[in-house]
Amino acid sequence: MKIKKRSVKKKYVKAKVRSGHRSVDPKLENKVAKKVVKKVIKEEFMKTGIPGMDSLLGEGIPTGSSVLIEGGPGNGKTIMALSLIKSLCAQGKKVLYMSFEEPEDRLRMHLKSFGVDAEKHEKNGNLYLRRFNALDIARSVEALLSEAKKELLIDVQPILIPKEYHPDVVLIDSLSSISSAFSGESSRFRIYMEQLFRYLESNKITSFLIREVSNPTHVGTTYFESGEAVSFLSDGIVILYNVFQKNGVRKRALEILKLRGVNIKRRIVEFDIKKGKGLIVYPEKILKGDYSLT
Repeated sequence: MKIKKRSVKKKYVKAKVRSGHRSVDPKLENKVAKKVVKKVIKEEFMKTGIPGMDSLLGEGIPTGSSVLIEGGPGNGKTIMALSLIKSLCAQGKKVLYMSFEEPEDRLRMHLKSFGVDAEKHEKNGNLYLRRFNALDIARSVEALLSEAKKELLIDVQPILIPKEYHPDVVLIDSLSSISSAFSGESSRFRIYMEQLFRYLESNKITSFLIREVSNPTHVGTTYFESGEAVSFLSDGIVILYNVFQKNGVRKRALEILKLRGVNIKRRIVEFDIKKGKGLIVYPEKILKGDYSLT
């Protein structure tokens, strides 16, 4: 009796022996590693929670971004910051509000008018309100630069960010106050701002920085920014406008000028400030007709 030999196909996986352990083929290993890395470095985005605003921001604000909120006097910059506090604390974010103008008690009163229990959020660690003196910061930077013989690396942490608090979000109101404290020393202000932006980014802290301007700086054929360069350092810019129409009606408008890494809706839209609610954006109410912006 003859027994037919069957040809058996054997499949092998290339393997290497390392210190007594079996490992997968390097090509397969690299494939898996790339998938893992891709998953790990997937960017996270944050929603503002301000009614109507997030629809202009695509996926949202990338975590660790610095966003400049710019506008003239009375345009609603501080109201926007307080509206952000309301929504972000409700999301469970840890928020540090750094004021260079209004004292903590007044900020608590403003938040109360929006229906926010600031003391409750402070108690549970979601909110840290603190007033700073811009002149103290300018003097500290001056001392550090002198000690370091004008080297660019200075330690931002002890000057500005409280060591005992580790925020997810920082709001600074305002850069204009800090800038005025560096009067005549614009290069030192720029050094300080570069280090601040670097610190916030490296610690994955999303920040909103308020700056007051007398006129819209990004409207027209020319643009000039003396010494500060915060517009170029920031990842995003939100501009709040006063709108004057020829019929005598005055409105408020908002524009997302830029936000790195996000497909924003480029349009100037109306917004309003509602008592007890804060700032509300109308993303479909695009400005039309004859008007001027300030």
